[in-house]
Amino acid sequence: MESPFTCVDLDRALPSPCGTDHVRVAIAAEPRDTSEEFDVLLTAAPDPPRPWVSCADPYATARLLQTTVTRHPAASMSLVQVLRISHELSGPDRLVLESLAYSTLQAGRDFHAWLASARPRASRPAAEPVQVCRDGARMTLTFNRPWVRNAFDAATRDALCEALEVAVLDPTVTHVDLYGNGPAFCSGGDLSEFGTSSDPAEAHRIRIHRSPAALLQRCASKVTVHVHGPCVGAGVELAAFAGSVTAASGTTFQLPEISMGLIPGAGGTAGLPARIGRERTAYLALSGTTTDVETALKWGLVDTLSLGPAAEPPSP
Repeated sequence: MESPFTCVDLDRALPSPCGTDHVRVAIAAEPRDTSEEFDVLLTAAPDPPRPWVSCADPYATARLLQTTVTRHPAASMSLVQVLRISHELSGPDRLVLESLAYSTLQAGRDFHAWLASARPRASRPAAEPVQVCRDGARMTLTFNRPWVRNAFDAATRDALCEALEVAVLDPTVTHVDLYGNGPAFCSGGDLSEFGTSSDPAEAHRIRIHRSPAALLQRCASKVTVHVHGPCVGAGVELAAFAGSVTAASGTTFQLPEISMGLIPGAGGTAGLPARIGRERTAYLALSGTTTDVETALKWGLVDTLSLGPAAEPPSP
């Protein structure tokens, strides 16, 4: 089957009509307004305005994206289709759409091929995966599995939901700080749990019923997330919902899910576009590239930089 990828050089050719079943990429020497809808816009110009992405060689970057789309067509198309549709939906409905697409891909051949090739990983749970400290009107939450860089497992999800439900329902909680212990804020979904659900429909039901992203949507104005180290997958996606994101120097961001045959599943297609736009969100997910904190600040994924290498959560 032909790769569902189209690249248009806006300096050399007029955009041609293309169906919704293609990932559409545009290249231009200088950013410009375009009446055509593209999923990713690439330019060599430094510091371009949203939605453009600056890269040293846009043609090489386009070839990289084409390779990704060719290798993972179902996940790539699901990603851009969800992003295109989501801007017309409410915040909660965006999460439902993302979860439906994620569950569909969990049943797909690409994800099962990734599972078959991945090395087995043992579960390494924590007795207290999220530390909770309440000091008057302020609540401090801290991911507490530093030995796996705070990989996001079901126990962490449930503990975070319980704490965020308090923040949503208790009006005396006026500020919530979220930290991560150890070398990274959060390294993404716990790979030891990937593929353990045999029922994608039930996984969708649980994902919607126990959703930290949905709770963060409801109390975002109260929440400051303090990120540091490699923030991967859920570590990027959940932070994007916060009213404020503070990053330590050296923090990096990455969305690797497409390479697994999936799309971001912790709210990334709902939270990231609100901060950086759907086109830059598509670029991060399709490229799988590691983005530095300086770029994240320019794009609005991060609001402020902390002075030290990593903010320390208060002692419980």
